[in-house]
Amino acid sequence: MEQHNKTHFGFKDVAEEKKADLVAEVFHSVANNYDIMNDVMSLGMHRLWKKFTFFTAELKPGHKVLDIAGGTGDMSKGFKSIVGDSGEVWHTDINSSMLKVGRDRLLNEGILTPQCLCDAEKLPFPDNYFNAVCVSFGLRNMTHKDIALSEMQRVLKPGGVLMVLEFSKIYKPLAKFYDLYSFKFLPMMGKLIAKDADSYQYLAESIRMHPDQETLQQMMYDAGFAKVKYHNLTLGITALHKGYKA
Repeated sequence: MEQHNKTHFGFKDVAEEKKADLVAEVFHSVANNYDIMNDVMSLGMHRLWKKFTFFTAELKPGHKVLDIAGGTGDMSKGFKSIVGDSGEVWHTDINSSMLKVGRDRLLNEGILTPQCLCDAEKLPFPDNYFNAVCVSFGLRNMTHKDIALSEMQRVLKPGGVLMVLEFSKIYKPLAKFYDLYSFKFLPMMGKLIAKDADSYQYLAESIRMHPDQETLQQMMYDAGFAKVKYHNLTLGITALHKGYKA
């Protein structure tokens, strides 16, 4: 009898081979309202988290950057402003709806940068190519995070940096309030604004299933990164992990 490995889709257990399609359905559904919902979900704080990532990115004009799960293009836009016309920023996503929204938004703002529909677990880029790789609010949706992290390490140049900006484990005394906010307020806002409560219920659940700060730090070490450190942002609602390729 054929065995199917299980993984989590929010709080549900699903066959590994089904998770990517289920996640795809969520992001096809939310793509057009994603930016509005980001502001609602984070009370605008996601803009500050992203600015902190840019500020600490250690990038220079002419550098090459890979933006994984780049979605609506916030990170690609910021990185392009740092590396300039002499640099290279690849805006990528596994979801065609999200990539299209991001592409159109970047073009509307006069930003020309290469786009690629690709899976982070099978990156179509050569070894030792990028100065920096960033995955922003996307790692938690990946089925095999260990494989994705190894791929990110592979495409980095020696000395290059991986930046993982992701929801994480909040300061414990605030956990009950955060649960109320996540499981009551977010689906309600999803229903009112995006006409889709279920997708935002999944997003809240996916945050709880994501590894905590120390676990993700160890996963990055296991994937071959050195000097892995993290910064808690807004009491641990999010964390920015940074690791370097030796």
